[in-house]
Parts: sequence; structure tokens; C-alpha cells
Amino acid sequence: RWIKFEEKVEDGGERWSAPHVPALPLHSLFQLRVCLQKGTMLLDLDATSFKEIIDKALSGQPEEAELQPALRERLAALLLLQPQHQPTKSLLQLLAELGLSPCRGRNPGWPTRHPPTASSPGQYPPWLADGFCCFLSFFVGKAEGRSEPRAQLSRTPLKEQLRNRFKKKVPPGAEAAHVAVGEVEFLEKPFAAFIRLRRGVSLGSLAEVSLPSRFLFILLGPPKVKAYHEVGRAMATLLTDELFQRVARQAEHREDLITGMEAFLDELIVLPPGKWDPSSRIPPPSHLPSPRRRTAVDPLDQQPHGNGDMTAVGDRASPGHPSSGEELERTGRLFGGLLRDIRRKAPWYSSDFSDALHPQCLSAVLYIYLATVTNAITFGGMLGDATANIQGVLESFVGTAFAGFIFCLFSGQPLTILSSTGPVLVFERLLFSFSQDHSLDYLEFRLWIGLWVAFFGVVLVATEASHLVRHFSRFTEEGFCALISLIFIYDSLKKMLSLADAFPINWQYRLDNVTSYSCTCNFRRLFNPILSCLSTLQCSPLPSVQSPPATPAELSRTQCLDQGGHLLGTSCQYVPDVTLISFLLFGGTFLFCIALKRFRSSRYFPVGVRKLVSDFAVILAILASCAVDAVLGLETPKLLVPSELKPTNPARDWIVFPFGANPWWVCLVSVVPAVLVTILIFMDQQITAVILNRKEYKLQKGAGFHLDLLCVSLLMVVTSVTGLPWYVSATVISLAHMESLRKESATSAPGEHPRFLGIREQRLTGLAVFILMGVSVFMAPVLKHIPMPVLYGVFLHMGVAALNSIQLMDRVRLLLMPAKHQPDLAYLRHVPLRRVHLFTIIQLLCLALLWVLKSTVAAIIFPVMV
Repeated sequence: RWIKFEEKVEDGGERWSAPHVPALPLHSLFQLRVCLQKGTMLLDLDATSFKEIIDKALSGQPEEAELQPALRERLAALLLLQPQHQPTKSLLQLLAELGLSPCRGRNPGWPTRHPPTASSPGQYPPWLADGFCCFLSFFVGKAEGRSEPRAQLSRTPLKEQLRNRFKKKVPPGAEAAHVAVGEVEFLEKPFAAFIRLRRGVSLGSLAEVSLPSRFLFILLGPPKVKAYHEVGRAMATLLTDELFQRVARQAEHREDLITGMEAFLDELIVLPPGKWDPSSRIPPPSHLPSPRRRTAVDPLDQQPHGNGDMTAVGDRASPGHPSSGEELERTGRLFGGLLRDIRRKAPWYSSDFSDALHPQCLSAVLYIYLATVTNAITFGGMLGDATANIQGVLESFVGTAFAGFIFCLFSGQPLTILSSTGPVLVFERLLFSFSQDHSLDYLEFRLWIGLWVAFFGVVLVATEASHLVRHFSRFTEEGFCALISLIFIYDSLKKMLSLADAFPINWQYRLDNVTSYSCTCNFRRLFNPILSCLSTLQCSPLPSVQSPPATPAELSRTQCLDQGGHLLGTSCQYVPDVTLISFLLFGGTFLFCIALKRFRSSRYFPVGVRKLVSDFAVILAILASCAVDAVLGLETPKLLVPSELKPTNPARDWIVFPFGANPWWVCLVSVVPAVLVTILIFMDQQITAVILNRKEYKLQKGAGFHLDLLCVSLLMVVTSVTGLPWYVSATVISLAHMESLRKESATSAPGEHPRFLGIREQRLTGLAVFILMGVSVFMAPVLKHIPMPVLYGVFLHMGVAALNSIQLMDRVRLLLMPAKHQPDLAYLRHVPLRRVHLFTIIQLLCLALLWVLKSTVAAIIFPVMV
């Protein structure tokens, strides 16, 4: 049987083989061409039953090949017998049948059915004279003078057809084609017929599954010719070819079919005998060329080999490189781009909520929520250190929840996740230091900068400055994405290494000295006077001291210290290997995320289970790691979120007033740093927007560059007035959000990989993430059970996944590969390898320069350098 690839019934007759690319003898294609040239040809036949089709096929023979009436009756009786199908059985059915006949051979004519388009299979049963089992491979039908009575073809589908699990693999709207080939001894010359019905008709129990049938091919002849089965396989392979299908559906004459077959032969690739094993099965490729590419010459192949522009070829080879489409064209009117964004996104607004009603969105919400919480705590802590807790973890939580919610509700690309970024953090640190040195109020100075930034942002939106985005090249996108990804990877590893300071590793522990390790509670202030009295014999009156409620040996460490004692002994500084288990949780979470994400393409379990596990991969990895931590019971560092809604610094309020603390001229001087921050925000926001709106993501609802920038600018006003951190698009978390919402084809033919259909574009996941962020204050008792190393492992996974999504990593791997082991990439066919390496090395040097720049005070201008 075929849908896209061939499947055969194995010799045991109990199971279908793995799908594989059909390998055909060249001679069978030439014989098939002869059959189409000389056999019966019925195009657009009007018939409603298989019996009617057979009668018209037998009566429509050419005069020179017309059969005798007796032979036609016998042939019609043979073709109208009920086919024996090989059903696709579930595991439970196979287990239930283990007790059946232990010796069960394959019937000579066991089905090998051939459907086109996405069709269902079905072949004719064996015509056995005496009913014995034999092992005749690929044999379809045989008739002798005497035969056992067999059931006739049913006009209605059988129960086995309706319950056949194979139908799940058939795409909706598919039609069936039937190929019947075999040997019959009462024929002296072959009988061939090709039939196309005017419309798809259900032919009862003919097909393996109940599908409307459109094509039939019959080839029966005397036993002396042994190539019937191969000719039938050649016909089935032709009918599964998309280009020949088009010809077969539109053909008006026999010559049209012959022309279509000639075009098929023109693309044929012949494998020489002796250079491969014909009995081996070629596995299906991961990617198939589209029919459009097969009908037109690939423009890449028209370029001379060995020359060409690296950048141009790379851009053409990448489907994700943005082009200056309608979204980035200037209208020449004030706010013209913004109005066009609103008109483009408004019709989709209601579907942005209804499209989120899918279980995959639940996994995306939990995944991105935990990533956003970890990011808010990390940046909130660093912001608190940089600003003396004027902005801290609580402000980071509240600001992320508010800004993210408003942005997802009104933005042009709601899949974007807002967050604090490294350059903004550097600016905040510099601004706070400047304010302290010049005796200025930090929050008021920051308020005026934020207001000017919002004003400049609105000006950029009004003048359609976002059209400059189309000048961003692959070099810029990859450099920015690689840098942000490396920052995520570096920060996660840095946080893990810092655990060795808080929880030192017990380097001095020796198993042989275990008997000398002890730790006791010592009340020095109580017993020192007694020791002094005994040694000097000059005792002064002892103060009245209450004895401790328990002996020192019974006190815990906390009780000992609370009662004024101190710990004495060689093992008092002992700390369990929390660092070791933290690294195990960190690495385990990372590896578990990768393994479960790849589970979608594994060979185990049904496809529905694999997709569910893959969609919830990160959540399952977090739950598994938390369970391991809970079982071990070690005091690993846990996720701590604020439990009260009050400013981190008690000396500040939630509202910042523009006048009173600073001189009046501060509002004018603020223009200078505001220009720098505007450039920073614009570049950071728009580069991320370009990466998220690549064509490779197949977004259907369009982008909103101008609308997104307006939302970020207006949010600057609110966050500045309330003293909350400033927010801009977070590249890595946004990419992780989109990857968690990938859509793939629900049904795929056996052997065919699921097709990427695009991203589940909606607003609900982002809104749910930031609503959960807002209520995290009330979820502290639950969140405190999540170890921080687990979340750092998720951070590492996000950074690695984003890094692997860019072409730069492919070209870096090429630097380490010998030429003979390099993959067959499009740009390697047309660009000299030394130029590819030169482009990669220059990109890596620029990336290193950006990293050095990021690590200095000049990090604030790094988006401009990108």
C-alpha cells in the first residue's frame, strides 16, 4: 500500500513493513508504458458500483484485444471477489491474537494496496485452487480451472474497514486508487485497463479503509509473464507522485497520460546494479522537494559554481530573512504605519483568544511563566543591588506583570514577552551612581528621562522610523540573537557556580577521620568564670544565670545560637553537598528538557502520546526534578518570591512626583540621556521584532512594528511614574514562547514527517503568564518548593535552543568538520568554503567584541554597535 511511501506485508503475513521509498525495476516502467498505450483506457467514467465499472471496462476493449464472452464472465467473477485486507492492528489486538495459530504463513495474494494522493490501499486476494498456504512473495491472484467458493465483494463497507486504525493516517478529503495485478491461467494474453471515475465513488468493501475511489488499474495475464507485480508497483508509485496525479486528473486523452509518464521518466534516477542491495529498503527522507521546485529550475542551480556573493546566497537560502513587505513600507503620512498596523491586526483580534483553546497553550503558559518568574527574580535582585533597593524584586514582579499584560492586550505581536534587559540594567546602575554623586533624587531624575523617551518613541512611530528595520541583515540578526543567547547560558552557569560560595563543597572531608568529627554547643559566657576561678584560685561572685532549658547536646544549632552559645568542634562548618545535588538537578533538568522535546520524533508510543509529552516537555522536566529534590530532602536553594505588596525600600512611595526633590533644570537636562535610552530601546525592540517575525515561522496575522513600539513607549510613562523597571522585548524568552506554540500537521502518511504549519498566534498565553506573575505574591507557599537550580537548567535550555536556531551555529560546526563529512547545505554548493569560513570568523570576531563591550561600562551602547 502507498500513501506517500510504500508499505509491504511482511512474509509472516501479520504486519505491515516500515514505510520506505519504492525501488522499481526500470523494465517495469517500460512495460507499464506499453500497458497504457495498448490497454483499455476509460477517462471520466460514470459509474456507481464496482460491478458496473468492471462491466464497462470489459466491454470497452479494443477490437484486436477483445475477450470471448466466456472469458469476460470468468474475469468479471474473479475481479468481483472480496479482497483479503491486512488490517492495521493496535497493540492490544496483537496481544489478544497471540494464542492463535502458531504457524501462519503469508497467503500468495496477501494485499499490497496502492493509493495515490493520500489514498488508501487494497489489493486482490489470492485465487487459490486448493486453499493451501504457501510462500509466494508479491503474488496477487492465481486462478485454475477449479476453485473454492469465495465471498463476493460487498456493496457497503465492512466493519473491519470502518474500525481500521489506518484511516487516522489518511488526510481528510483523500481518495483511493486500486491496483489489481495477478496471474490467471485461463487468459492467453494480458488484460490491462486504466479507469478514472468522473467523481469519487465508494466501492463498498474494495478498499482497506472506507474512502471514495477515483482511479483503478487492472493487469491480469497468463502465468508465463512474471512481471505483473512489479508493473503494479510502478503504477502505484506513479499515482503517488504529485505531478503525475495532476496529469492523471486532468488528462483528456491517452496521450496526456503517456506525456505525464515521460515527464516522470525524465526525473528518474537510476542506481547501478552491484553498487547497492536491492533488498534493502530506503528510509523516507526528512524533507521532500515541493512540486513547484520540481517544475521549475532552482535559481540557485543557475548560478556558476565556485563564485557568488555570500550574503546574497545566504539570504536566499534562508526562508526566514525578512523582506521589505507591506508592513515596512512608508505611507508618507503621520502615523500612517501605525494606522495600517491597527487595520491589519483588528480583524484578527477575536481569533487571538479563540485560537488559544488548545492544550498546547497550557504547557506554553506554565513554561514561559516559570521562565519569566526566574528572569524577574534575577534582574530584580541585580537591580536592587544597583539602586540600593529603590527598585527590587517586588518592583520587578509588579512591573513585569503590568507591562506584559498591557503589551499582550494591545500590541501588534502579542507573542512577544517583555522583560528587563542587560543594557537597561547598565543604564540604571550608571544613572543611580550619577544621581548619588550629584545629590539628585534618582527616581525623579529617572521619571523625566522616561517621559522624554516616551515622547521620542511617539515621534519615531509618527515618522514611521520602523521602516529602517528592513535594512537589518542576517549578520545583525544573528549577532544580536547569539549574544543574548550566550548571556542566558553564561548567567545560568554563573549562578550555579556561585552556589559553591553559599554551600561550600566539603573538600576536607576524609572517611578515615570520621570518628574525630563532632560539634557541640558551648556556653562560653557561662562557664568561662568557673574555669578562671579554678585556674587562679581567685573567684569572684558569679552572676545569677538561669540554666539553659536543656543540656547542650540536646540543643539544635538554631537554639544554641539563640541562647547565646556558640558551636564548637571540627564538623560545625559541615554543609551537605548541596552544590553537588544542585548541579545534578541543573544538568538533569537541561538534559531532560532536550530528551522530552525530541520525544516527538521517537519510535515509541502512539503519535498522540509523543506530541503531548513533547508539548509539556519543560513542565515534565521541572516536575521530575522537583520530585527528586523533594525525595532527597536536601536544603537546596529554593524559589523565593515576595509575600507582601509593598516597596522594597520603605522610604519610597508607589508614585514618583516630577517636581520637588530636584532643581527645575533637571527636566531639560534629562533630554541628553533620554536620547541614548531611546536609541537603546528602539534597537533592542526592533531587532527582536525582526527575529520573531521571520518568514520561517509562517505567521498568518502579520506583524505590528509601529504598534509594538508605541506600546513600549507609552508603558515607559507608567513605569517611570510608578518607579518600576523599564521593559522591552526579551529575545530568548520570546523565541522560547514561539517554539512552544509550534503547530504541526495532525495527520501524516506513514513515513512522512509531520509538516510545520506555523505558530499558534494568539494573545491568551501571554496574558495568562502575566496574570500569574501578578498573583505570584499569593502563590509563595507553592513556589517555594521549586529549586532554583531547576529553573537555571530551564534558562540554559532556552539559551541553547535559541542559539541552535540560527545559521551561525551551523557554520561554526563547519569549521570543525572535514569537507567529506559536511552536510549538503545549499550555500556550500555555490559559495567557496573559504568564503563561508571567512564570513563565519568575521561574525565570531564581532560577537567577541560585543561580549567585551557588554562586560564594560560602555554596555549601554551595545545595541547601537550591533
